[in-house]
Amino acid sequence: MPLMGSFYVGNSGLTSSQNALNTTAHNITNADTKGYVRQQTLLGDKDYNTLSVNISGISNKQSGLGVTYQEVRQVRDVFLDKTYREENGRLSFYSTEYDAISEVETLLGEMDGASFEGSINDLWVAVQEMSKDPSSSVVQGLFMQRAYAFITDAQAVYQGLCNYQDNVNDEIKITVDKMNEIGHKIWDLNEQIRKIESGGIEHANDLKDQRNDLLDELSSYASIEYSNDVMGNVMVKLEGHSFVNATRVNELGTQVDETTGFYDVFWEDNATKETDALGYVHYNTENAQIFDKNQEISSMLDTDIGKLKALIITRGDHRADFRDCEGEAYDNVSNSIVMTVQSEFDKLIHSVVNAINGTLKEAFDAGDGKYLADENGNALQIFHRKVSDPDVAEDLTKSETLFSVANLVINEDLMQTPTKLGFVKPDGQVDYATSDKLKQLFEDMDYTLNPTASTKLSIKGFYSALVSQIANDGSVIKNVRDNEQLTVDSTESARQQIIGVSTDEELSNMIRYQNAYNANSRYINVINQMLEHLLNSLG
Repeated sequence: MPLMGSFYVGNSGLTSSQNALNTTAHNITNADTKGYVRQQTLLGDKDYNTLSVNISGISNKQSGLGVTYQEVRQVRDVFLDKTYREENGRLSFYSTEYDAISEVETLLGEMDGASFEGSINDLWVAVQEMSKDPSSSVVQGLFMQRAYAFITDAQAVYQGLCNYQDNVNDEIKITVDKMNEIGHKIWDLNEQIRKIESGGIEHANDLKDQRNDLLDELSSYASIEYSNDVMGNVMVKLEGHSFVNATRVNELGTQVDETTGFYDVFWEDNATKETDALGYVHYNTENAQIFDKNQEISSMLDTDIGKLKALIITRGDHRADFRDCEGEAYDNVSNSIVMTVQSEFDKLIHSVVNAINGTLKEAFDAGDGKYLADENGNALQIFHRKVSDPDVAEDLTKSETLFSVANLVINEDLMQTPTKLGFVKPDGQVDYATSDKLKQLFEDMDYTLNPTASTKLSIKGFYSALVSQIANDGSVIKNVRDNEQLTVDSTESARQQIIGVSTDEELSNMIRYQNAYNANSRYINVINQMLEHLLNSLG
């Protein structure tokens, strides 16, 4: 090789060693930076000068031009990334489900001692006392007080469930907005990365770290698929639908349902815009739903992934009542812990109210309308509804006529004057038969918790079965969540072993590249000395 050309070889070694040292320093500096992936320097041969071609020889006569700084690559394992993001989404799903069950348990008061069961027991005690002496004004007053407390506490529990539904509904809107924000950030990073790497010289590894961190976050909200196109853009599919592509972000939309007040989540690009007479834009979301609500939730089918799905399932699509606890209607609420408890709890209250009112009505009918009658000659009832005409028959197609928790009120006349109950027949005899029936209705095994349960329950046992069901579901969900947490932690640990920065390893690399830099510096000095000696000798 010509002596002057040797300077080029040494210079390439100096430059490559310096760049490798810069990369090592960058790794050490960002060792504690969240989401940072260690970078690795790849060195390679420069092009060779061909001095002569020998077709009969093993190889041509060539002269090397030194080393080249080929690439600074991120050290990642795409399989661990995929596993982590899938399991992270599944963990978020079950964590959200467990949070909902914990909230329901708190609303029922089973964890702090102030449970609704106390209200049922108090009413049961009042009924027992009344069976001993139904004509006692003191006992009648106690019965009305306990009935009022029963309804008041029941409405507080049900309203708490409804308030939690509203809170989850607000969380859905926040989550959708956050997902759209992440989508736009990924799209912006695609733009920046493409501009930097389009020249084929630089690699925007730090921006790629930010993009991968966003993919990790997005994976907790929904099931995602992603791939790189030829331009280096990351294309993201969310729940099988294009979310981020090369040209745009297909946003998720939210629209308030006029009937329920709940947010409907849909794909805006699949929805049809409709403008009403006042100029307001509405979306027809029939074919634009993000999830199939009839889809079975299963790990085998990978349909149990993402916080957003868990929130939508938890909230449900309406306020459930006892009608949802019958037949096929129960299939539509059984996946939602809130709607399940709403329907079963309302079924309990509906059963108690109808049983007590029905017993009094039977006595009224047996007395030919002259016994246990109100001022209008109608059957005396403990529980009324919030309708203009309390005598309107219950119509399952009209919510305002239902004896459900939200509609119930106590009979104000009886509350002010409990002695109107009397329990003394027109012939002067104390009505022990009716009071005994009231007592018996709490003990009869005539009820089931829901259509899928076969165990017969009494009114007293109904609430206990409801609480036990919640506790069992909570235990199962907690176990699944804990197992998913272990999976996510172990996967992240394996991932960190690859992407994490080891300061010991980087310091070792620093020494290696420093020595290489010194060696190339010494090489250039030797060439310089040789060249100086030749020039001086010839001069």
